[in-house]
Amino acid sequence: MSEVSPEPDGADGPGRADGPDGAAAAGPDGAAADLLLARAGDGAAFTRLLAPLRRELHAHCYRMLGSVHDADDALQEALLRAWRGIGRFEGRGSLRGWLYTVATRTCLDAAERRGRRALPVDLGPAAERVVLDGAPDTGTAWLGPYPTPGDPAGRYEQYEAVELAFVTALQQLPGNQRAALLLFDVLGFSAAEIAALMDTTPGSVNSALARARRRLASAGPGFEQRRTLRALGDARVRETVTAYRGALERGDADALVALLTADVTWSMPPLPHWYRGRDAVMAFARAVPLTRCPSWRTVPVEANSQPAVACYVGASADAVHTAWSVTVLDLAADGRIAALVSFLGAEHFAPFGLPGQLA
Repeated sequence: MSEVSPEPDGADGPGRADGPDGAAAAGPDGAAADLLLARAGDGAAFTRLLAPLRRELHAHCYRMLGSVHDADDALQEALLRAWRGIGRFEGRGSLRGWLYTVATRTCLDAAERRGRRALPVDLGPAAERVVLDGAPDTGTAWLGPYPTPGDPAGRYEQYEAVELAFVTALQQLPGNQRAALLLFDVLGFSAAEIAALMDTTPGSVNSALARARRRLASAGPGFEQRRTLRALGDARVRETVTAYRGALERGDADALVALLTADVTWSMPPLPHWYRGRDAVMAFARAVPLTRCPSWRTVPVEANSQPAVACYVGASADAVHTAWSVTVLDLAADGRIAALVSFLGAEHFAPFGLPGQLA
């Protein structure tokens, strides 16, 4: 069969117009027919087979690699490998399982080449004073935000287990433990299926799972953000996001401090320094975003199944505002902000479908 990729629709990442939301899902008979056609070299049939699975495969690649851009590259490479190998897929297992095999192995190769991603809070203690002119740390592979849909069904089902704390903790695990945990606990594969996927034994899979769970448990409290957001409800979450946007755009320090928990943290990758506690966070906010940045414009988005705000900065209120950061908010049970992670850089905006500038 041909070695040329059929370039399946939407293979570069989520949120494209040609993604699965715009493709009709084939029924069982149609899928079986498409599989026969794809094995014979029909690229269009291969694309139809991928359409219902592409988004979940992309989310899996992100969880494995911690970067939407790395996930784009890994998924594209996995789809190319799958296309080249589809003729050898005999259908003894599910196509979904086989594609996860290809995607996971591709991600393990990528993780071995690049290493683990991190956030500033993983690498050192909080700053003891405000750092005004810190240089970006370009030697660290930083975690990035992940765009997720705004509808509750997509947020809690299709994109479950991408909350920021969970993906950050995953990056601290060796690749085999990360893969085993995701495949078993998140995606529901059995130990025997994972063993076949990873070319090992069920006993080794169970051992990797146990080690991964112990390491995650020792990393800190459970990952409760999705449960907290559900308990708060969409209206309360929107209220906090709206209040945060208004405080930033008005430069209102009092309104901002009222939104923060006492032990709030704020980090800004690729800047290595970060702040802990309301006093430290507000000292930074008063010195930098509320003073040194003349004008802010904001757009509410959703990242990692959490509320987030895309921030643009301009020289004045009527000037063009340029993409600055995507800030992911972690909310406490009372609706206040417990953590802010501001991912600095215009490169984070395109995956959210956002422009680089606002007039």
